[in-house]
Amino acid sequence: MVARHARAAYVETWFSDEGGSLTDEGRAQARRLGASLVGEDVVAVVTSDTSRAVQTGEIAATRLARPALPHLPVTAVKALREVFLGDLLGSAFDVGRIEEVTRLWHAGDLEVRFPGGESGTEVVRRHADALDQVGRAHPGATVLVVGHQTALGVALPELARAGRGTGGVSPAYARDHPLGNTERAVLTGGPGRWTLAAWGPAAG
Repeated sequence: MVARHARAAYVETWFSDEGGSLTDEGRAQARRLGASLVGEDVVAVVTSDTSRAVQTGEIAATRLARPALPHLPVTAVKALREVFLGDLLGSAFDVGRIEEVTRLWHAGDLEVRFPGGESGTEVVRRHADALDQVGRAHPGATVLVVGHQTALGVALPELARAGRGTGGVSPAYARDHPLGNTERAVLTGGPGRWTLAAWGPAAG
């Protein structure tokens, strides 16, 4: 189970790698995310190491604790961070400058990169490594993974396609239906053979 972090507020108004902090609405979203997974036997929570993702995972984990697992482990992983924007950092925020690159990724040209930053191939590879590690650590179990919209929208459809089972979630579909805060995708299978079983509201 892979979810986007809850709504956050930021101090900076330019491109940065600030972690942000959940708003009151975001905290409520994180609680609802955890509540929606009660009964799924989630055994662990793995998040990006940015504060907004960690906070989301920690709040959700409190709703998922149960007598058999009263202290659900929450692990932060750097490889699940949002796309690294390179030379854009420090410049005025403009989502269009992100889309100039990501629309090429969704069209299949993953070798394009943000100047001084990441290529789509690199984003997919680090998410593949992180998710494969989760799969190996918890074979056959349900884990909640908390990440970021742009990176997940590129990486998950590509990983599922490589595993020969997209579940109908193409890169173009993910582009046109970006995950909202705490919306999730159902990723099944295991290392090297992932399948996207559901995406966004359909996964709720």
